[in-house]
Amino acid sequence: MVRMTGVAKNTVSKLLLALGEVCANYQDQTLVNLKCKGVQCDEIWSFVGKKAKNTQEGEEGVGDCWTFTAICADSKLIPCWFVGDRGQASANAFISDLARRMSNRIRLSTDGHSPYFRAVVEGFNSGDVDYGRMVKIYKTDLINNRRYSTTEVQRVERTAVIGYPEEKSISTSYVERQNLSMRMNMRRFTRLTNAFSKKMLNHEAAIAIYFMHYNFVKVHSTLRVSPAMAAGVTDKLWDNADIVKLLDATEKPCENALIFFPKSN
Repeated sequence: MVRMTGVAKNTVSKLLLALGEVCANYQDQTLVNLKCKGVQCDEIWSFVGKKAKNTQEGEEGVGDCWTFTAICADSKLIPCWFVGDRGQASANAFISDLARRMSNRIRLSTDGHSPYFRAVVEGFNSGDVDYGRMVKIYKTDLINNRRYSTTEVQRVERTAVIGYPEEKSISTSYVERQNLSMRMNMRRFTRLTNAFSKKMLNHEAAIAIYFMHYNFVKVHSTLRVSPAMAAGVTDKLWDNADIVKLLDATEKPCENALIFFPKSN
């Protein structure tokens, strides 16, 4: 972008940070009272600065991080996300944020990641969720067990955990496909490259901008409208200029818009 615009690198970086904060704040305020019926949740791995195994004692703001994402199975809207570690506190914050955005009882599906159960119990009232868990059991392949390849799925186990979710509705296929889109469309999520985020603020800003574009600008191929339109959040298809106008209309971005990486990690 520096070469394209002829503007200094620091200026571009500050602009993207400000835009990311505005996008996060706008979605935080707008994506509420949603009438989603089915919601799927998952988490996707990335790292900032360096991988956890390469960090030194006392280093803060670098290492492995996880982005928790939720997707509405019908509108394909991303109602919320959370960037942090993969522990219980992060799961609690993410699920609590999801629960407050729903206006009705939902069918919730996750994988077998253990912190989800406690997070759902504490984040939702029992009358607000039918929660099911889908776990994939893989065949062991000791001969061809390569790091970036998965073995064949032996079976899939679907379990009703809270309420009465229909077995056929327990699925994480949409959110897993969305995680693939994140890896394909955000270079900093691509494995085995030098394009990883160097600072957590930049990482979070990029995610906020990506989801703003995904929710409001991108036309979903099967819906023929944007996810925000399908969910009734907006009645028009946005373009990139509309996103920039959010920044123009904000004198000072909200300082609490982004969820920062826990210092303990």
